Amino acid sequence: MAIGEMREFAAFAACEQRYIKRSLDIGLGRCDAFKLWGRTEAENTAIRRQYVAYQDLKVLRDLVPQEGAMGEIERFIGKLVRMTSFDLSQERLNSFSAFRFLYERLLGAEARPYLPAAFCAAAALPTIRPHQRKVLLQSLSEAAATAPGWSERRPSFYPEYVEDVEAA
Repeated sequence: MAIGEMREFAAFAACEQRYIKRSLDIGLGRCDAFKLWGRTEAENTAIRRQYVAYQDLKVLRDLVPQEGAMGEIERFIGKLVRMTSFDLSQERLNSFSAFRFLYERLLGAEARPYLPAAFCAAAALPTIRPHQRKVLLQSLSEAAATAPGWSERRPSFYPEYVEDVEAA
């Protein structure tokens, strides 16, 4: 399974791969993202904004609906759409696949059934530029939007930053 996840990640554009790795470092608290990812003042500002946007991530993990009751869904989906709209507005994730890959790791497998709805809701918001909105919404396949069920298998591959290694 990990090899399939690695292949999927390798198929993403370089900017998507970089954003996913940085987002995992911030969202999972794996390292000091400023030291690792902040090459410029603009990037440091973006990282600071992402730390703020991800501050509810731990709460969000605990809010993943277990029974599917409307109250559970309302509390979860509102926070999820807010966080999703932040990530999509950065214009570093250009497809549902890249978004799903990131959020399965940030939130866990239990959140999979709610990801298409959050993605569509956030991508349709006016905070997303019209051209980007079109690209994002067209990236959601009919199969993903209408899936009758979702795997409960936890992700096994979590990409990380790797220093450039000089070719021998």
